[in-house]
Amino acid sequence: MERIGRSGGAVEVGSESVRSWASEIDDGTLRQALTSARCAAVSGPVALMPDAHVGIGATVGSVIPTEGAIIPAAVGVDLGCGMIAVRTDLAAGDLPESLAPLLASVERAIPAGFSAHPRTTEAAERWLAADPLADAEGLGRKDRAKIGPQLGTLGGGNHFVEVSLDTDERVWCVLHSGSRGIGNRLASGHITGARRLCADLQRALEDRDLAYYLESDPDFERYINHMLWAQRYAFANREIMMNALLAALGRAVGRRPGEAERINCHHNYAARETHGGRELWITRKGAIRARAGDRGVIPGSMGADSYVVTGLGNPDSYDSAAHGAGRRMSRKQAKRDLSIDDFRDAMAGRTWQADRAERLVDESPLAYKDIATVMTDQADLVRIDHILRAVMNYKGC
Repeated sequence: MERIGRSGGAVEVGSESVRSWASEIDDGTLRQALTSARCAAVSGPVALMPDAHVGIGATVGSVIPTEGAIIPAAVGVDLGCGMIAVRTDLAAGDLPESLAPLLASVERAIPAGFSAHPRTTEAAERWLAADPLADAEGLGRKDRAKIGPQLGTLGGGNHFVEVSLDTDERVWCVLHSGSRGIGNRLASGHITGARRLCADLQRALEDRDLAYYLESDPDFERYINHMLWAQRYAFANREIMMNALLAALGRAVGRRPGEAERINCHHNYAARETHGGRELWITRKGAIRARAGDRGVIPGSMGADSYVVTGLGNPDSYDSAAHGAGRRMSRKQAKRDLSIDDFRDAMAGRTWQADRAERLVDESPLAYKDIATVMTDQADLVRIDHILRAVMNYKGC
């Protein structure tokens, strides 16, 4: 794959249609990014973050500019997925000697996994009353029924809750989740709708998952409204769970932790922004916004460090940075090839759901890129403020 020179910290690929910050990247990922860049809806070079890997339609870890258009599958199905982190006023010495009871308490306080959840909390009811989903036509009864009970729940896959320590031995609470079933349902409906529209209008596509809406299309505004609502839902979802996590931590240490800092950021979303004097939709499919001064959270795998950062505002990346370590292996490959014993060894020194290792092996640190390399690759995108080492990890499985 031809790589032709540099733009800041980025290698330019394919006559400058893709800018890549990744030192570890396969040709399949680059080919997919180049395909995205050739889509008629795309209005400038695609920026590939150092954690980039093959996704559905568009590459995970890519930043895609569109003008007067949006690509629903590029935004993805977990609308508003992202990170929240709180630096508490606790120190490592304030934590109990064993974190196993805290893990059990967190599991009770924050429902996880893909099964149905039985009730809507008061916090969720208040949020939904203030910001109800408008224009819910097409949603079935079961989809509507999940909206309340899933607000304040973790989900599965790579979503997680961690209690971590920074290099000064201060305690942080960290959490990764998104818009749950309703975000997926809304996004999936629009992905199908955009495919159908492009087929009906004979818009040429190299990949049907690059189907797009133009501003002049009847469903453009409806998609934008659904997307933005789901992003707000995801933001609130993390806030509600973080409050539950802090309460559980408070029960473990005997007092409610004070908050020195709270950061809540999306990394699967689209936003209307101005770049190069143009009003664009910037789709960050696995990337955080990193304008000068923006605070962000970039997690590693469940056995690696996470990073709290400040953006440097690099225009070549559309003020963006990586969202995490990025997968090195697919889930299927990880389940087939990775050893449970190696997984356990990689998680040494942490309190986690070790009794469920076989169900979590596709999330093994060995299935992910090295987060330290990712951070080195994007030294011109963000400044590292804190490095966090997890002492407790909880995942939905």
